[in-house]
Amino acid sequence: MDNRNYNIFFHLHTVSGIVISVLVYVIFFAGSFSFFRDDIVNWERNESPNTSDAIHTDYDLALRRLDSAHALYGREVEIRRFFAEENLGVSLEPSKDTVANPKGKAGAFFYYHSKTGRTQTYEDSYTLGEFLYRLHFFAQVPTGYYLSGFTALFLLFALLTGILIHWKKIISNFFVFRPREKLKTLWTDAHTALGVIGLPFQLVYAVTGAFFMIKALLIAPNLVAFFDNDQKKFYEALGYGHASVPFAGEKVAEWPSFGQLAASVEGRWKGFQITELHIVHFGDRSMQVTFEGSIPKTEKFVGRGAVTFDAGGRALHVADPYRSVSYVETVKDVLYRLHYGDYAGYGLRLFSFLMGLTGCFVVLSGVMIWLTARNKKKLPEAKRRFNERVARVYLAICLPMLPVTALAFVVVKLFPMRGAAFLYTFYFLTWLAAALFFVWKADNRFTNRASLVATAVLGAVIPLINGLTTGNWLWTSVATGQVQSFVVDLLWWVLAVGAGYAFWKSSQSQSQ
Repeated sequence: MDNRNYNIFFHLHTVSGIVISVLVYVIFFAGSFSFFRDDIVNWERNESPNTSDAIHTDYDLALRRLDSAHALYGREVEIRRFFAEENLGVSLEPSKDTVANPKGKAGAFFYYHSKTGRTQTYEDSYTLGEFLYRLHFFAQVPTGYYLSGFTALFLLFALLTGILIHWKKIISNFFVFRPREKLKTLWTDAHTALGVIGLPFQLVYAVTGAFFMIKALLIAPNLVAFFDNDQKKFYEALGYGHASVPFAGEKVAEWPSFGQLAASVEGRWKGFQITELHIVHFGDRSMQVTFEGSIPKTEKFVGRGAVTFDAGGRALHVADPYRSVSYVETVKDVLYRLHYGDYAGYGLRLFSFLMGLTGCFVVLSGVMIWLTARNKKKLPEAKRRFNERVARVYLAICLPMLPVTALAFVVVKLFPMRGAAFLYTFYFLTWLAAALFFVWKADNRFTNRASLVATAVLGAVIPLINGLTTGNWLWTSVATGQVQSFVVDLLWWVLAVGAGYAFWKSSQSQSQ
């Protein structure tokens, strides 16, 4: 590559990286904790549900309860297990019956506890695990989905330009680390080495993240060109939703046993796990009941299946998970599995967590390279001060995220299940206050050291608070079956030790 092209790609990499650096940091940081979303949710609720994907509940009892509370006749009912937790998502469409009970004329979404039958709104059931999961694609802010999607696209651009500028020496530079050289060399070596280590991870998450968040914009022209702007047909072709069925308006004398139908579906294929129940025109002669799920990932990486029954319990349609899966289904499932890292247990999730934190360090080291490269005496003083302020603000936003998150873990144990409004207020105001304080302090070293020591202290306290409030101590939780509690507590103790060690090393380097 000649010097002109090298300089073009170098500046494109630098500018694109510095523009999206804070956004990418938040995505990587919150996304890292999202790999343990279900563990955090169950740790917070002090529950230990079955870790499989399958729904475990009494279908007939659940539907009788829902019918009593929400008048299900003529409705479209969907029950799904979104995550490995006791709560099941319940979605109800308004009844097609024109003379329906007033309770049946309004749509609804809420959670149904698979064991106790308790129902909660989404806001009331909101947890810290859900908060961090949704923060990693900015769901808490308007247009956050699109913002995170385009950030992923810019990240892909920054990764590709980074590969181009480092291509000739990408292998040799990987083995170079010179901590005793000048500051810019230290940051450059760390940025290059860790960037290469995390490159496959970052490429996968940039591509899949962009797909999830802005696919609607990318494929919107197809809606007009091939489906006459009919969204329902469009989503059915993509495998979302279910085919329309004419409403008969005749109640059936007796419902089929949904539990028996579920058992017959699970018995069709070895290890089949039902993750979704979809009922069209509940209780009507035109009712159709569909159980959807998948076979174990050890049997087939992409193995979605479904069985549809009529109101009399006769099978109308069978989608064999061992069949030749369509291209659309394969693409969707593969991208989801790659992004969520849910196909190889805790080992893969831990590795993904570490790679996410590595991405955070690559972002910060890139900011420090940008700052030290522009901290030259030949530059006007005004420009140097502006560059310092930019880097100071970036670090003040990014570094406090870890201690603020640790503090949030303490707070949700002391004040459990306070809902979405409480979490939003506490987390964002605490984060804002910490960022403003560090900007005012105007000392990057202090920001780093204060964040490390706060993380070390709070991270060590979290397992103790959990033990005192629930009795699930780190050394007893596995024996009592509280695996999720053990994982979260152990994760924070490891982070506390790591932060404490980093603080100690930074103290040593300052004293030398």
